[in-house]
Amino acid sequence: MSFPSLAHPGLLLGPISKYGSGPGTHVHDSQIYASLAGPVITTSLITSKPSPNHVKSSSSAEPSLPTLSVSRLSSTNTIPHVNSIVICKVIRLQTRQITAEILVVDDEVCADSWTGVVRREDVRGYEKDKVVMGEGFRVGDLVRGVVISLGDQSNYYLSTARNELGVIMATSEEGNTMHPISWKEFKDPVTGNTESRKVAKPF
Repeated sequence: MSFPSLAHPGLLLGPISKYGSGPGTHVHDSQIYASLAGPVITTSLITSKPSPNHVKSSSSAEPSLPTLSVSRLSSTNTIPHVNSIVICKVIRLQTRQITAEILVVDDEVCADSWTGVVRREDVRGYEKDKVVMGEGFRVGDLVRGVVISLGDQSNYYLSTARNELGVIMATSEEGNTMHPISWKEFKDPVTGNTESRKVAKPF
């Protein structure tokens, strides 16, 4: 199984039947998810297998399950620019826009705090006047977007109007990590309830 060079919080990495959970990850529903933004590291563990003479030797070692870890990157002064792909977390939901904290810019973890805004007209490319922000996003969602304007001194304007842009990770009202089931819905695997979102199409 191949992994992206950089993980974001909530990224599915693999099942616990094939991998161990290391630093920077957590387990949910028998799946390993990234807890940090950073590079994915796979470490193969070696366990010793007793030889016929009950003496441990390096030649009798056999591999155990590889461990998946996510390493926190050192701080870098990454600045968003027009056409940058960003990963951000929704921190405020309003009638005409959402405000989000930008966490990753073009696969680089942000050392500084940047704020992005997705306006109602930039959520999708059709029927823009019918967009209801509360049906596309919730506070706490992780969103993939693209920078379309440098905005003002405190905010970058973002867009999710492409298929691959939108919510990539969401938590249900009951607090469970959901998975997408369509371009406009996430499902809570515990309760079976669905919630509307502007879902990002997986790569």
